[in-house]
Amino acid sequence: MAQKQTQDAYIVAAVRTPVGKAPRGMFKNVRPDDLLVHVLKSALAQCPGLDPSAVDDVIAGCAMPEAEQGINVARVALLMAGLPNNVPGMTVNRFCASGLQAVALAADRIRLGEADVMVGAGTESMSMVPMMGNKIAMNPEIFLHSENVSIAYGMGMTGEKVAQRWKISRESQDEFAVTSHTRALEAISAGEFEQEITPYIIEERRPDLSSHEVRIMTAIRNADEGPRPGTNLEALSKLKPVFAAKGSVTAGNSSQMSDGAGAVIVVSEAALRRFNLTPIGRFLGFAVAGVPPEIMGVGPIKAIPKVLQQVGLRQDAIDWIELNEAFAAQSLAVIGDLGLDRAKVNPLGGAIALGHPLGATGAIRVATLLHGMRRHKQKYGMVTMCIGTGMGAAGVFEAL
Repeated sequence: MAQKQTQDAYIVAAVRTPVGKAPRGMFKNVRPDDLLVHVLKSALAQCPGLDPSAVDDVIAGCAMPEAEQGINVARVALLMAGLPNNVPGMTVNRFCASGLQAVALAADRIRLGEADVMVGAGTESMSMVPMMGNKIAMNPEIFLHSENVSIAYGMGMTGEKVAQRWKISRESQDEFAVTSHTRALEAISAGEFEQEITPYIIEERRPDLSSHEVRIMTAIRNADEGPRPGTNLEALSKLKPVFAAKGSVTAGNSSQMSDGAGAVIVVSEAALRRFNLTPIGRFLGFAVAGVPPEIMGVGPIKAIPKVLQQVGLRQDAIDWIELNEAFAAQSLAVIGDLGLDRAKVNPLGGAIALGHPLGATGAIRVATLLHGMRRHKQKYGMVTMCIGTGMGAAGVFEAL
C-alpha cells in the first residue's frame, strides 16, 4: 500500500469565551455545552464563505466528560449550534491537554488527506462538574502497589513534590504568580484579548415581587474574570499552604478553577481555495510524553524537546510560549530545566491569573497564541502543559 503524503493544515478561525471563575463566577449557571455551542457558532461566523455541511468532524476536548458535559458533548453541541446532521462529533479526554489534543487530532486528519474541514475545540465547567467528576471510583489496585499509588495524588501534592525536587522556593512561586496577574491585567487594559474573545450574553430570570412577573436580566461578558488588581508579593506571602502543612503551594500561586470554551477551525489548502478562506496560522506538530505521576507538572520538560525535534525547530526559534501555569512550582521547574526565555513565556499572563478550565484550556490558549503572534509580528509559537497522572503535551504553530 502506498504511503499517504502529508499536506499542510491551516487555521482559519480561533475563538474563545472569556474565562469565568469557578464555582461562583460569571458562568456558574451556564452549561458547558452552551459554552461550546457559542464558540462553534462564533468560529463559523468568522468564515462566512464556509459551507457548514463541509465540516468533516468536530472534535471537542473535555477533562471530566460527564453530567452537563457528558453524552458526547461535541456531537450535542454541534447540533445545537445549527450544524447539519451529516457533521459528526467526538469528545476526547487527555485531562488538561484535551483541548490541545482535539486541535491536534483535527489537524492530523487534514494533514493525512482524510478531511478538508475540521474543528478542534474544548469546553469545561468546573462550577457544574467538580474535579475528578461526581463519582470518584479509582481502582483499588492503585493503592495496593507503591509504584502506582502516585496516580491517586492530588494535583496540589504533585506540585509540592516538584517544588521539593527542583528546589523551588515559596518566594519565587509567589513572585511568578504576581507576574502572571500583572501581565494579564496589562494585557486586558491594552485590549490584547479582544480579537480572540467572543462575548457571551448571560440571561438571568428574577422574580419581581411588586409586579408578580419574571424579569429577564441580561449581561454581556467579554473579559476574563480571574486577574486580580492589586495582587502583590506581600498579600500572597500571607496565604497558607493548601496541600501540605509545611508546603509552599498556595491558592495564590496555583491555577484557578474556571469555566470556559474555545474552538479552532482547521482546513486544507484545497478548502482555502474552495471557500475563499484566509489562514491565520498553520499547525506544525504535536507531541505527548510521560513522566512519573508524582511529578506530573514537569511533563513539558519531555514533551517540548520531542515536538521540536518532530518539526525541525530549535528552541530559540520559538517566539511565544503559552505554558499552562497549573502551579507556579511546575512552571518554574519547566522554565529552569529547559532554559526557557521568561520574556517569551506567557507574555499576557497565564493560568494563575487567567484561569484553567481543564479540557478547554488547550483550545483557548491556541487562540491566544495565534492572535498574539499576529499582532506582534512573530512567527513560531507553542502551547504546552502538564497533564494529570504524569504526562506533558506540546503543540507548535506558525502565525500567518
